[in-house]
Amino acid sequence: MDPALRQEIISILDDATDMTIATVREDGYPQATTVSYLNDGFTIYFGCAAASQKAKNLARNNKVSLTVNLPYASWIEIRGLSIGGRAERVADPQEMDQVCQLMFRKFPQIAPYAPTPLEEIALFRVTPEFISVLDYRKGFGHSDLVKVAG
Repeated sequence: MDPALRQEIISILDDATDMTIATVREDGYPQATTVSYLNDGFTIYFGCAAASQKAKNLARNNKVSLTVNLPYASWIEIRGLSIGGRAERVADPQEMDQVCQLMFRKFPQIAPYAPTPLEEIALFRVTPEFISVLDYRKGFGHSDLVKVAG
């Protein structure tokens, strides 16, 4: 992968805080929801209620599509990502602890929710397989598609 494109992807992931993630409902329809996330390089983590529709969808089918967009004042500033990948529930206690620490650093406002019993929270790791990098600075609708080695 081109190093400049790799850095652009990481920059967008690092600078944004929310993503819209689409999961597949039992009836086959996509369900898109907005969640806060954090990333470690290309790996994306998010949490949700363990009993949520999103968690149930992912238990049946772990394919996801998501978008991450940076704020912009005009169309020539639009930058974002469209990612296709797979989401896996984080089960390893050490990884869970690491993700929780990263979440507290990125989102200190979640501290009041910390007493929530862990069995009520599901943490997921998204591993991208395809990333489309949208960058209108390079022209209206310009995008670069990257297949992420897995």
